Amino acid sequence: KQWYQRRVRGIRIWKQQQAEEIAARDAEAEAKAAEWKAEALKELENWHAKQTDVLEKTRAANREAQDAFLKDNVEEAKPGQQWERICRLCDFNPKSNRNSKDTARMKSIFLQLKQNPLIRA
Repeated sequence: KQWYQRRVRGIRIWKQQQAEEIAARDAEAEAKAAEWKAEALKELENWHAKQTDVLEKTRAANREAQDAFLKDNVEEAKPGQQWERICRLCDFNPKSNRNSKDTARMKSIFLQLKQNPLIRA
């Protein structure tokens, strides 16, 4: 009977130690998870701030480009210069358009029309 009680007591002590170790691991895991969440929120806020900054800069650049474009269109609405305006809008650098559709024929037509515009009677 004493042997049995000692064995039961040993098992109870072992179970208690295991429960304490598991609780300590759980607490450590929860602390790490809370730390990771806080760090993730901080990084997310930084990312949102950077994205907002980039968007504002892009919007400002687009507004400036649009204003310049509209100013050029109003100033150069002279007859006979339409093809020059169109050619200014096209990118004729062959290296910059490697991943886009082949528009070489269209560009060559624009250049021909710029040099020899159509004369309508």
